[in-house]
Amino acid sequence: MGIFDAILGNAGEMEIEEATEELATILGPAEQIELAYKLIRDMIVLTDRRIILIDKQGLTGKKVEYRTIPFKSITQYTVESNGHFDLDAELKIWVSGLHEPIELEFNGKTNIYALQGLLAAKIAGK
Repeated sequence: MGIFDAILGNAGEMEIEEATEELATILGPAEQIELAYKLIRDMIVLTDRRIILIDKQGLTGKKVEYRTIPFKSITQYTVESNGHFDLDAELKIWVSGLHEPIELEFNGKTNIYALQGLLAAKIAGK
């Protein structure tokens, strides 16, 4: 992930081992990370059970908000791939109980189809 993508607010892919090490204290027993993305300090993580949105706050990043979205709570989602002039990909997730979708942007190097395939398997069944 380049500095330009970080400035634009686009998440890039992250190594599973790095994400697992960083989130070891909040993962459930035997919970496995399947995909992880990083945006400067924030993270988007898909495990075998849920989506975790990590928001590191403040100057030091010591205050952290962990937002969990169980796959069973997702009612629908859209994936928009990158184009010639629009270099980022976008994911919108509608969660039951929320009126507006959660919107996430990814840089053009992100394999948005891997993300879409994992969501389809988790939400629509295997």
